[in-house]
Amino acid sequence: MNFNEIAKEVLEIEAAELMLAANNISTFDLEKAVDLIYNCKGKVVVTGVGKSGLIGAKIAATFASTGTSAFFLHPTEAMHGDLGMIAKGDLVLAISYSGESGELIQLLPHIKRFDIPLIAMAKDSKSTLAKYSDIFINISVTKEACPLDAAPTSSTTLTLAMGDVLAVCLMKKRDFKKEDFASFHPGGSLGKRLFLKIDDLLRKDNLPIVSRETKIKDAIVAMSEGRLGNVLITDENNKLIAILSDGDLRRALMQENFSIENSALSIATKNPKTIKEKEMLASDAITIIEEYKIQLLIVTDSENRVVGVLHIHDLIEAGIK
Repeated sequence: MNFNEIAKEVLEIEAAELMLAANNISTFDLEKAVDLIYNCKGKVVVTGVGKSGLIGAKIAATFASTGTSAFFLHPTEAMHGDLGMIAKGDLVLAISYSGESGELIQLLPHIKRFDIPLIAMAKDSKSTLAKYSDIFINISVTKEACPLDAAPTSSTTLTLAMGDVLAVCLMKKRDFKKEDFASFHPGGSLGKRLFLKIDDLLRKDNLPIVSRETKIKDAIVAMSEGRLGNVLITDENNKLIAILSDGDLRRALMQENFSIENSALSIATKNPKTIKEKEMLASDAITIIEEYKIQLLIVTDSENRVVGVLHIHDLIEAGIK
């Protein structure tokens, strides 16, 4: 049994169904659905049974994280008390591939009784679900990827993709930006990348700073105490003039005339890379660090005096990668 061939066939079948849907999508129904959701004053209630319900839960989660207030409601739970979760001003997105799922069909008269707009996702425009709906979105496929052409595979992939279509269209309509997305994901890696500023991670106290007259032996002590693997060297006006890294020190040790009595400035890197924008995103800082192949990014003021430093380890520990 060649699993590579099976995998290739499954992906090709599902990709073909997606392309078929892309070429046949009804822009009229799509625009109406997007406008209806966009103008919804309440919440979008997504509902479905079985595999459709699992896909519906993901669609609801995608809506909620991209600026559309939404939640998933199981039809059975709705019929046993949770129907009260649907209120005036809400909108229902109901999913059933056959359009005839019993639990879902039982719910439809109650939805219409409250005059709640209904968007249906099904394979047949003549199905019961489609007939109850205000807007119908076709999710029919010509073939399931299942070898028996029975288990929901291509159809669930298409349904999920159609949910993404609605979500992305709504994002475009709302001019939804990365910052908006991050506000719904403050604990995630994206939230950190978009919210954390350099100033949030900047080390400002007890920095290993020495004067230009400092000898190598004293700079080594400052480097050890600072635990940054670097020493900052400033002039008599506290302006940054160089940085001595452990790499600089190792290279100097290979020189025949090396002496710990020599000036630290003599083996340091002059005019190191610095920035002045404390409000720069931490994610942009790591780009600079990677570009210049450095471990320490120094923040200075307009007079080139040291404000603080940002070590690559601080970024990694904060989840900025």
